[in-house]
Amino acid sequence: MSQSIAVIKGDGIGPEIMEATLRVLDALDCGLDYHFIDAGLGALENHGSLIPKESLDTIERFGIALKGPLTTPIGKGFSSINVQMRRHFDLYANVRPAVSFPGTRSRYDDIDMITVRENTEGAYLSDGQEFIDDGNTGISVIKVTRKGSERIVRYAFELAKNNGRKKVTAVHKANIIKTSSGLFLDVAREIAKEYPEIEFQEMIVDNACMQLVMNPHQFDVVVTTNLFGDILSDLCAGLVGGLGLAPGANIGESAAIFEAVHGSAPDIAGQKLANPCALLLAAAQMLDHLGMVEKGTAIRQGIRTVLETRRDMVTPDMGGTGTTDTFADALVEQVSR
Repeated sequence: MSQSIAVIKGDGIGPEIMEATLRVLDALDCGLDYHFIDAGLGALENHGSLIPKESLDTIERFGIALKGPLTTPIGKGFSSINVQMRRHFDLYANVRPAVSFPGTRSRYDDIDMITVRENTEGAYLSDGQEFIDDGNTGISVIKVTRKGSERIVRYAFELAKNNGRKKVTAVHKANIIKTSSGLFLDVAREIAKEYPEIEFQEMIVDNACMQLVMNPHQFDVVVTTNLFGDILSDLCAGLVGGLGLAPGANIGESAAIFEAVHGSAPDIAGQKLANPCALLLAAAQMLDHLGMVEKGTAIRQGIRTVLETRRDMVTPDMGGTGTTDTFADALVEQVSR
């Protein structure tokens, strides 16, 4: 039985890395039926909208989307496409693994951790943002709810339990922001009591940043609010070599969107220099979500093997001399064995 998914090729390097990723998925015989939809600059040109209603309807119909990087025009009154989709589908959990791979330019080895970020409230709400005092004062409201905190913390603990993880760290600033961050921490402490088999740790965000740089191996699953999660997940990506190895999943009750976290890199678009790993790893997350865990594992192991043994096929940003296409060729060969 086939599984229908919505596919957004993306802007800039998006079509190149999406082509490579779909080739690998096809080689794994995943039984996926691709429905290509418009979003981003191409959609704006063709439909007058960065994310047309027809595209949203397709994602809603299938409940699963694989998305390449999109460009939101700067300074023209456009809101982030990613934020629009997260709010439209209530994709409350942003899940960002940070895993070490061989041959990458990073300061650490053997990192394997996950950041779980609340995706729909916190500091990124447009409600409550205003300028007063003739534009000399900017006000921004941080809104955190018990419901939002409960579901993101519970998601983190369930993820830990179902994936053999041993520890969940709640990152906060409750010592200073006693209302919104204090509520999040209180809820995290309550939920933690329901999972006595999993170690619970709480850590102030500034200390968490220092500890991640000094000793990242102490972390397993990190759960936090929207702004802190945005910052910490990129920090964690830096620990394992950068955004080229950073996949992301945005998950709600009725829909899930899997994406490469990095940007559209228009400066190298069309040159076949783009590293497809982030989108491939996002596809692996998607397969896990769909219950095809062995196939998701095959992608991760295939990337690891190619990075170890086929440097001539790997893109230059990973220290190789290959192209997007040769990287895909090597992965297709590897997962087809």
